[in-house]
Amino acid sequence: MNNNTRIKLGCYGGNLSMAVVSTLSPILFLSFREMYGISYSLLGLLVLINFFTQLSVDLLFSFFSHKINIHMSLRTMPVLTIVGLLLYALSPVLFPGNVYIGLALGTVIFSASAGLGEVLISPVIAALPSDDPEREMSKLHSVYAWGVVFVAIFSTVFLSLFGREHWPWLISAFLLAPLMSVIFFTTSKLPEMKTAEKVSSVLSYFKKPRLWLCVFAIFCGGAAECCMGQWCSGYLEMSLSIPKVWGDIFGVAFFSAMLGLGRSLYGKYGRNIHGFLFAGALGAAVCYLTCALSGNAILGLVACALTGFCVSMLWPGMLIVAPEVFPTGGVFIYALMAAGGDSGVAISSQIIGVVTDAVMVNESAIRLAETLGVTAEQIAMRAGMLTAAVFPLVGTVLFAVIWRMHRKGTLTSSANA
Repeated sequence: MNNNTRIKLGCYGGNLSMAVVSTLSPILFLSFREMYGISYSLLGLLVLINFFTQLSVDLLFSFFSHKINIHMSLRTMPVLTIVGLLLYALSPVLFPGNVYIGLALGTVIFSASAGLGEVLISPVIAALPSDDPEREMSKLHSVYAWGVVFVAIFSTVFLSLFGREHWPWLISAFLLAPLMSVIFFTTSKLPEMKTAEKVSSVLSYFKKPRLWLCVFAIFCGGAAECCMGQWCSGYLEMSLSIPKVWGDIFGVAFFSAMLGLGRSLYGKYGRNIHGFLFAGALGAAVCYLTCALSGNAILGLVACALTGFCVSMLWPGMLIVAPEVFPTGGVFIYALMAAGGDSGVAISSQIIGVVTDAVMVNESAIRLAETLGVTAEQIAMRAGMLTAAVFPLVGTVLFAVIWRMHRKGTLTSSANA
């Protein structure tokens, strides 16, 4: 096995680890609520903690990547994942009086690792020799999506066979992914990656309007992707009365399978990334509105799944577009794009949690639920999903602007002026 292959496998292991840490908590949300009495707002806060930590790491690298040992950071990343997952799994033992403390602390640690992964894994792949860099980037992110499919199905089967109370053992089983990265990264010679030479070089980029256009676009793309990924299991179970087992398999897993399919197909056949971004955001908006407004369980399942295909390239697509707009940005551009995407995920998920909790106790919503013959919680989950539709709708406008600038030749012509 040559050096580049080992590096790629280490990066794939890193993306599998990110699939684990981003997928397990949402699957366990209702278990935590029933076993430990944790509210929807606090469950949403776990997601906020996750992505706020990732955002902090992203911003740290955005400004100070030239002062940070990139290779050491990459090799430290999977070790942090292992520590965070172990603390998360042991939280009932270490914090029997308040399990949420352990969940939050574990989330901080493995989220720091995920932040490192978002900043470093993509530029590592981009730095490796390749005949088709777009294909390699799409393949990398498809590994994440297919990893989510595996995590969702394996977790659902495990919890069904052994019971929700054995969730810590489930988390322990997923330590193999970061262990794989530890082995491959420590036995490989890592490639050199560009970084800004000083803080003033970084600050000069913030004066460029196209940079903020890219940041807000990936903000909406990250929100559109992860809102459905984080909340579709609970939405399908509570709003459409679909049993959790089927909601996880046909909701989370099918969503992720379509996410992986979209990325795999683009990696093999895709050419017009700008048109794909616009069409994806528009399709995602339609799917979100369908989920929020339709009372048909089958239609809701299909809309959840198709959202995965529609949003498949919104995040990795911007990791293709932004470095082309700013080719001298190096690690800084990848870090800032990760910060934008993570901000979208963190803010949108928390907003949905707050809206859901607020609507659930709203008197008008309760009366509406009684009129429709459903529960207030079902109405609340639909309200949260309707709120989430705002992000792909705004994204559709932003991606349309980017596509129009690309066709006119103005997206890159003066971006570095």
